[in-house]
Amino acid sequence: MKFSHQLVISSLAVLVLSACSGSPEQRRQAKDDFEYLETVPFESWTVQEGAKGEFYPNYDIPVGDYDGNIGPDVDIRPPQQILELIPGARSEVKDGVVSIWLLREDEVDNVWESVNDMIVERNIKLRVDSETRLESDWISWESEDEENLIEARYLFERIEANNRYGFQVSLIDWKENGIAKVVSRTNKERYNTFMTNVITSTYDQRLRAEADRKALQLVKQIPISMGKDRSGLPVIIARAPYNAFWQRLTTVLPKLGFQLEERNQSQGLLKAKYSEPDDEFWTSIGTKPLSLESKTYTFLLGDMGNRTSINITDSTGKPVTAEVLESIVPAFAAVIAKEY
Repeated sequence: MKFSHQLVISSLAVLVLSACSGSPEQRRQAKDDFEYLETVPFESWTVQEGAKGEFYPNYDIPVGDYDGNIGPDVDIRPPQQILELIPGARSEVKDGVVSIWLLREDEVDNVWESVNDMIVERNIKLRVDSETRLESDWISWESEDEENLIEARYLFERIEANNRYGFQVSLIDWKENGIAKVVSRTNKERYNTFMTNVITSTYDQRLRAEADRKALQLVKQIPISMGKDRSGLPVIIARAPYNAFWQRLTTVLPKLGFQLEERNQSQGLLKAKYSEPDDEFWTSIGTKPLSLESKTYTFLLGDMGNRTSINITDSTGKPVTAEVLESIVPAFAAVIAKEY
């Protein structure tokens, strides 16, 4: 992607289904010919003199002026859909303009920050920059579906109506190969959707980054102790939610000499081969070596709400003893506390 005023459509996490390959024109146009454009106009039915005509309205063609493309101007590409990456958001498209409505004003604040982040990250220049209105300079789009260089200018606005809060994305100017043109309704809706998806993807990335940061903070210091599972058998207890501790355990085990061989988060299963680290390692973390042989072990994790249980079996499927588990507890705690 070229960030200096350019956006590459294929990199927007937008799924574009194309039924054919070839030139951009072939991807946009129907495969068959356009002989129907040469159809002779209909003529009024002439009733012979003395005959009485009987007419049924079942197949009447509605009368009116209809605005739409015909022939090679018909764009057969599938319409673009707005990615639902903002929880609780509802989208509206009217005359090609995209409106996104959220439940609370503070949610719009967060999305508006994503709009500004997107503009900064992609080095988009602004002609208007205010708290509720952003008007971009020319932005180039690169797409395999276009034979022309597409440039567009956008207006981003915060909106409020009937105690609802949201923002709008409007394509306000259009160029093809550097020549200003009137944008078709199809392209207006298509490229407004593309831009909206850039924003929602940026918001989703920010949301995920914040969740990862919070998860990391949560699992930096995890109390580790001995306990019992629901069956009363001895297990290691980590005082952290399952999903958070799973991510942490996959980094802790290699530090303790376990080489991961298999993992299945949905089943809570980790298989790893143990090779004891040298004495320098145990001195550095201040614990005794584990009471384990150099074999493959299976770690079984159990979700206990705000806690996670860890049971360990050897290569034969036999649970290790309580004494072995007790030797592992201080090592786990030491590595987590040391933040290797």
